[in-house]
Amino acid sequence: APFLGDASALVTAALLAVALPPLGPWWLIVLGTAFAIVIAKHLYGGLGYNPFNPAMIGYVVLLISFPLEMSTWAAPRGVGGHVAGFGEALALIFGGHGDHVLLDAVSSATPLDTLRTQLGLGQTVAAVRAGSPVFGWIGGSGWEWANHAFLGGGLWMCQRRVAAWQIPAGMLGALALISTVFWIAEPARFAPPWFHVMSGAAVFGAFFIATDPVSASTTPRGRLIYGAGIGLLTWLIRSLGGFPDGVAFAVLLMNLAAPTIDQYTLPRAF
Repeated sequence: APFLGDASALVTAALLAVALPPLGPWWLIVLGTAFAIVIAKHLYGGLGYNPFNPAMIGYVVLLISFPLEMSTWAAPRGVGGHVAGFGEALALIFGGHGDHVLLDAVSSATPLDTLRTQLGLGQTVAAVRAGSPVFGWIGGSGWEWANHAFLGGGLWMCQRRVAAWQIPAGMLGALALISTVFWIAEPARFAPPWFHVMSGAAVFGAFFIATDPVSASTTPRGRLIYGAGIGLLTWLIRSLGGFPDGVAFAVLLMNLAAPTIDQYTLPRAF
């Protein structure tokens, strides 16, 4: 009761729910939540003692262990051949994904995954974006609108001082800067900065994941460095690594570096 009463478990569950595919099987959510709460949080001492973001630990464990289930994303309306109704969605979630015909009809690859796969086949960024309906105006179809909503909510959190503005500013700024440099140098191979910012988990991660006050850097200058490191690692994993999106891995890697960053960016005492 005390651990549920402080609402920290609810925050972890909500963040993990947003990060997981909506048509994932029920046991996937149970395993991810249990690992995030029991192993990543309370094994280290509970609230205030976890060195890593619990939601991202649960997400990464699922991504590595169950890549097929973690890639079953619902296709945006107008992109897939069929839109699952409420009953069909429940059947897929609690039926063990046995109906592969229905699952293939209502799911699709994410924009980042599509771009990565087609670039590996020798196509250019422009050709990939022009030839696939999963891409919208500046990001992924449907994903760009979700990211605009995350951006509005994140800015409100910063305005209310619930989240430190330095972390999302550093992350999105670094992600936009490095993607701009490589896009200008080789636009056929590297996506433009607005695509990186408005696709995948960049905005959601910048405001709602990276700003975790326990596992993030705590000094003003350190927060900028911490956020910039996440943005840089996100682009590196997306462009050169083995996964289409790298926000979760980038956050966990910078969680490791946060104590050292704080040690070397302590503000001068008056």
